[in-house]
Amino acid sequence: MDLDFARRFAAQWQDDWNSHDLDRILAHYHDDVTFSSPMIARLTGDPAGTVHGKAALRAYWAAGIQRIPDLRFEVMDVRASVDALVIDYLNQIGGRVSEVLTFRDGLVAAGFGAYGETPAN
Repeated sequence: MDLDFARRFAAQWQDDWNSHDLDRILAHYHDDVTFSSPMIARLTGDPAGTVHGKAALRAYWAAGIQRIPDLRFEVMDVRASVDALVIDYLNQIGGRVSEVLTFRDGLVAAGFGAYGETPAN
């Protein structure tokens, strides 16, 4: 993966998230995606903080968008690796978040979010 791809992906990712359109957001993810986040643990009450599969990810993100109707992301920086990228962004309350996404066949196969002192609403 090169930095140009990572930057293009991050720009599209930001636009898709800010649209709140789950179909647009999920179009970048494998059906068997795994995603982990402390926000999953907070929202679902499951301390594992991980969802498995696109349907579970859709349900989690739908609940998140409903709970945080002013959800908005602003990409601050992007880094590329061999088959992964890191998106550093600010959320709607100014919290700094890093999202690490690993790709397989051009789609996100796994990811996780890492939060600083101000996680989210």
